[in-house]
Amino acid sequence: MTTQELTEQIQKKKSFLCIGLDVDLNKIPEHLLNEQDPIFAFNKAIIDATHHLCVAYKPNTAFYEAYGLKGWKALEKTIMYINVKHPEIFTIADAKRGDIGNTSRMYAKAFLEDLAFDSVTVAPYMGKDSVEPFLEVKDKHTILLALTSNNGAFDFQTKDVQGKELYKHVLETSKTWENSENLMYVVGATKAEYFADIRKIIPEAFLLVPGVGAQGGNLQDVCKYGMTPNVGLLVNSSRGIIYASNGEGFAQVAAQKAEDLQKEMAQELK
Repeated sequence: MTTQELTEQIQKKKSFLCIGLDVDLNKIPEHLLNEQDPIFAFNKAIIDATHHLCVAYKPNTAFYEAYGLKGWKALEKTIMYINVKHPEIFTIADAKRGDIGNTSRMYAKAFLEDLAFDSVTVAPYMGKDSVEPFLEVKDKHTILLALTSNNGAFDFQTKDVQGKELYKHVLETSKTWENSENLMYVVGATKAEYFADIRKIIPEAFLLVPGVGAQGGNLQDVCKYGMTPNVGLLVNSSRGIIYASNGEGFAQVAAQKAEDLQKEMAQELK
């Protein structure tokens, strides 16, 4: 999917909502545990109830890898279901990979080719040759960790390096990499005051913004400082939507939470 196609979906749905599919078997409704594949059953119900309200889904792969082969199979079934039933929806493998060139090339193959995600999150710490193999894949996107929403982000990302915060070095350097037009960036909603500086460096790139809702981020601040003429935002909510209820009507409650956010987004798009 191209960024133009993604932008068109945002305008069509009046939404830039990304829903995180982070499935914890200890949190899903108990009746689903009787299903042959509880993880996929949960995801399918959420997708069926919310696909018209969001433009992206983001499974965090750790929540699938933790369950071994059955978890990986559920991830595969989930992405196939989205790609077949809702091919207009942007898909993100939240895998946070990044290694030496040959290894990164295999990660790129796994997520962008074999599983056919539209994008994958990548850690930039090992530099250019760990990221460029992801950027080689045509019509796919690499979402680089820039300024994350966790408390530990301040351990390294905002440290002064030669008169400039480290995350700014990451942003500026990444623009010089081959196929950098395929880059998007993770910027946490809990760091809304940083968005203005970030937009000075990457004025048009799409930002994946976690941290709205359960982590305390504010949608209005994110839009005020981070939105571009082409929107340029994918705001993610995971727990606040998918675990809003653990009853039999959990999917409908999730849809209501998603609709609440979508309506707020529609106001920002006016």
